[in-house]
Amino acid sequence: MSIEFDPLAGQRPAPIPLNLTKPFWDGAQDKKLMLQYCTQSGKYQFYPRPVSVYTGGRDLEWREASGKGHVYSFSLSYKAPPPFKDVKPYIVASIELEEGVRILTNIVNCDPSTVRIDMPVRLTWVLAGTVNYPVFEPA
Repeated sequence: MSIEFDPLAGQRPAPIPLNLTKPFWDGAQDKKLMLQYCTQSGKYQFYPRPVSVYTGGRDLEWREASGKGHVYSFSLSYKAPPPFKDVKPYIVASIELEEGVRILTNIVNCDPSTVRIDMPVRLTWVLAGTVNYPVFEPA
């Protein structure tokens, strides 16, 4: 899948993985969206944490997400903060994944005027530095 519309292309800084987020970024290198899964509650959580938000336990494992979801909310940004320079309006969105968690990201390959709440989206990848970075596009 090629990226045809991404106002932030080439300007995203590379993430700095921490011990807690390393499995997420290791999966991203293989273009796999990894989420923490609480084996006691049977629920996913995002963002990565040392314990389950449901039980407080440490029985967490990493599982690959489907990459499918819908727009929960979004905002159009007309002025980007540093380090972004001279970018066109871009979309910041909260995507609710099929797994029941929300991820804050960008929507690419989409005219900003066509984004809608509940619009189906699917995962795609762009580069942030040399690291694969998850974004979404219309499904």
